[in-house]
Amino acid sequence: MTQPAEQRHERPEGEREALERAWRAPRGWRLLSAVNNTHIGVFYIVTAMLFFVLAGILALVMRTQLAVPGNDLVGAQTYNQLFTMHGTVMMFLFAVPIVEAIAVYLLPGMLGARDLPFPRLSAYAFWAYAIGGLAFFCTIFFGESPDGGWFMYPPLTSKEFSPGRGADWWLLGIGFIEISAIAGAIELIIGILFTRAPGMTLMRMPVFAWAMLVSALMIVFAFPAVIAATMLLELERAFDWPFFIAARGGDPVLWQHLFWFFGHPEVYIIFLPAAGMVSVMVATLARTPLVGHRAVVMALIGVGVVSFLLWAHHMFTTGLGNLSMLVVSAASFMVAIPSGLQVFAWIATFWRGRVTLDAPTLFLLGFHFIFVLGGLTGVMVAVLPFDWQAHDSYFIVAHLHYVLIGGMVFPVFAGFYYWAPVFNGHRLSERWGRWVFGLMFGGFNLAFFPMHIAGLMGMPRRVYTYPGDLGWNGLNMASTVGAFVLAAGVLLFFIDAARTLRRPEKDHGNPWGAGTLEWLPPRDYGVRSIPEVDSLYPLWRQPALPEEVEAGRHWLPGTVFGGRETLVTSMRDARPLHLLRLPTDGWPPFVAAVGTAGFFLLLTVSQAVLAFAFGLLAIVAILWWLWASDQPPPTATADVGHGVRLPVNAAGRASHSWWAVIVLIAVDMTIFVSFLFTHVHLSMAAEVCPPPGAALPPLQWPLVSGVLLLLGSAGMAVAVRRPLQPDAQRTVRWLAGLAMLSAACALGFDLTGHWRAGLDPRDQAWSASVGMLLGYQAFHVAVLLLMGGYVLVRSWTGRLQPAARATLDNTALMWHCVTAQGVLGALTVQLVPRVLG
Repeated sequence: MTQPAEQRHERPEGEREALERAWRAPRGWRLLSAVNNTHIGVFYIVTAMLFFVLAGILALVMRTQLAVPGNDLVGAQTYNQLFTMHGTVMMFLFAVPIVEAIAVYLLPGMLGARDLPFPRLSAYAFWAYAIGGLAFFCTIFFGESPDGGWFMYPPLTSKEFSPGRGADWWLLGIGFIEISAIAGAIELIIGILFTRAPGMTLMRMPVFAWAMLVSALMIVFAFPAVIAATMLLELERAFDWPFFIAARGGDPVLWQHLFWFFGHPEVYIIFLPAAGMVSVMVATLARTPLVGHRAVVMALIGVGVVSFLLWAHHMFTTGLGNLSMLVVSAASFMVAIPSGLQVFAWIATFWRGRVTLDAPTLFLLGFHFIFVLGGLTGVMVAVLPFDWQAHDSYFIVAHLHYVLIGGMVFPVFAGFYYWAPVFNGHRLSERWGRWVFGLMFGGFNLAFFPMHIAGLMGMPRRVYTYPGDLGWNGLNMASTVGAFVLAAGVLLFFIDAARTLRRPEKDHGNPWGAGTLEWLPPRDYGVRSIPEVDSLYPLWRQPALPEEVEAGRHWLPGTVFGGRETLVTSMRDARPLHLLRLPTDGWPPFVAAVGTAGFFLLLTVSQAVLAFAFGLLAIVAILWWLWASDQPPPTATADVGHGVRLPVNAAGRASHSWWAVIVLIAVDMTIFVSFLFTHVHLSMAAEVCPPPGAALPPLQWPLVSGVLLLLGSAGMAVAVRRPLQPDAQRTVRWLAGLAMLSAACALGFDLTGHWRAGLDPRDQAWSASVGMLLGYQAFHVAVLLLMGGYVLVRSWTGRLQPAARATLDNTALMWHCVTAQGVLGALTVQLVPRVLG
């Protein structure tokens, strides 16, 4: 569809000024309302690095405590809080957020888009994470921090053994912060699939985009398990529903299944984006295309798939069956194959290219050394007899840090040195960078390599002191010295970064000679015109592309309607499909994040009334945010350049928001399946199912409930097929009202049937699992009533139109999801006792 560059004419300067007006950032305190990726990405990165520093300070206190035997710098209780907070902050508040933050900042430019498709969702995800995370961290100053480890195993974290609020802060705070990570993942998935530059087919995407796509999909299917687990444990602590209390039919191992189904994929959720960054940087720094690009992409996908088979890798000492352990052990070996393929591709690229030892290259070489060692020890702990000996020793601590710090922190620091010019045009200091690398690399290995030896000599994990006659003294002192050397390197980096980033902005001029699109001239509006791409490294293939883009010679050279806009392209081959109008800066995401954070955090301190007031504030802010998002366009089509006219916005499966709801439903269904797994697991663990004192409701109650749910879904399906002309609006309202009534009545029949059968979730774990399924259904019915009411209001006010129907289409999708959950839940509860009996 594009014309040759010599046949195009430079666009008027007025188009550039219109773009600048549309994308101009708010000033002063109003910057909090910004939603553009170039601002939210920077906020995200700074906040994640703040948590990195805070967690590092906690680690230094711990290492000081362990430097000498019998130390009394901190007591056992304080040490347990430090240990728990260090792991929690590093894993939940730094590791995943930092890679999402870098993606939010870099990906639109890398994909040739003006922004991600849901800027306000990105802003909401960031503010929810920042507010909730800072509030959670501050608990350490009030003695309210959790002390059960970052993995929070029950029964240690049950009310009986952890009676304070520390565990509740972890369960409600971290569970809600995971919602922020999922919101970011939805944004990234839709952005990568639907807002690429025309011509950027899937196999022309940079490897970093592939890595973020795989990682975001892993978040969608892994993080819901930990959300489900935190909900179960909080219900046990708050309402005495005994999911994990063995004496009442619960099973503590259930927590480990749910937690590690999230926890082991999380290791690769952290590593894969870092690997994607490495693939991009290696090609540029070696000045040659990445060796085996297609194979590396397949390896990323392979790691993502296999990682979900590995959760029991952390449970080899819990008494699982031999077959289960052998299968997981084999999968643990298998995942090393695609990981190793990527390492060999990077080595081959360096070997084939022309490499200079500048700061990012040094960090990449250090990453190779450290990550390969961590991978080798990972293969060691996949061997069952070895794992049984080393599992609770400092060998595992060393392995974990070699994989996570080597596999993620060193690539992230390489990325800072590599991509710093994108921010303000200036490179970080090469001379300082060599010192930073030397201190970090040397300090890291001095800190963590001795832990392998200490672990093999029998030093257990999670101890706050030790006697001096066990041979660990020198090893622990070396680890402590190394930790402080590593910290000195990080401190030097921050000094250099602060010094460099204060300089006035200038055009970077692509200092590394990179071939990917994020090195086009950066502006608040992204790119002056969206480029046409015909290769994997467009800046190498088309040297004049930056000048062409700045001259407006490609797609969408200005703003069609005076606002923020980008192109939506097809999923596979990136054909232009329609023009997407993006929301501008505004307060709703910030207010919604404050309300969401306040709801969860105030529940933790038993301020129910105030918590629900904040929850209502969040709902109002979200409705305020959505009200203006589904509007008919000024015209049905628009000129997007080269005389091509495309539709403005889209409906149904052509809409990016429709696909976003599909991803959201995948998240929701994964949480629901986690609850189904809980019910089946507890049913199989019970001697008799249902247990004595529990009873199933008569079959007619769930049968009527299921019929009503199906009736409501049928009504919404018919409503979606209506043309939404003015004469059809009354029918749509009647159908929506019928669906709402059916959902409410279905819930009533379900609850009545179980109440008449004498269900009491406090009796034993089986009843608690049934109560959880009912509670989850009740929550969804409440959501459906809210969504249905919202559809009715939009219809009454004339805002539900053929050209603005996403509200109805997306509500119908969620309606079908809730119907499926209700029917599947009822079938499971009814059939499992009959199958086991």
